[in-house]
Amino acid sequence: MHSTRRVLMLNTPGYLTKMTEMELTLVGLQNSGKTTLVNVIASGQFIEDSIPTVGFNMRKVTKGNVTMKLWDIGGQPRFRSMWERYCRGVNAIVFVVDAADHDKLEAAKVELKGLLERPQLIHIPVLILGNKNDLDNALSSEQLVDIL
Repeated sequence: MHSTRRVLMLNTPGYLTKMTEMELTLVGLQNSGKTTLVNVIASGQFIEDSIPTVGFNMRKVTKGNVTMKLWDIGGQPRFRSMWERYCRGVNAIVFVVDAADHDKLEAAKVELKGLLERPQLIHIPVLILGNKNDLDNALSSEQLVDIL
């Protein structure tokens, strides 16, 4: 992995107050919680039963001075070839991993590695978000880092 790239300067004074629009793409395997995350960001409410995303969804959410355009891309194998297309030119990529689904971690690692190796995405920051960490069998962030 390229350690010198992908630094999102959220702690820089004034970064988010000056920036009025931000575009993020959420990718990850199916059932990792991407759509639920978008819904929580938008409404502040957690709804347990979500319908799997077919293709993609786009939602604009305004929080304070920032308007976020959130691209929620389907995680089923047939949609993964679309990930790069929706990741080009965004401010950041959020790779969502189900920290409690141990059976899918190797597939998540392969997909993440493939995404990070795409030349057109090399300068786009990536946040790896360990989701569902409230479940009893969820891995810690340190364990996820070791595996991914």
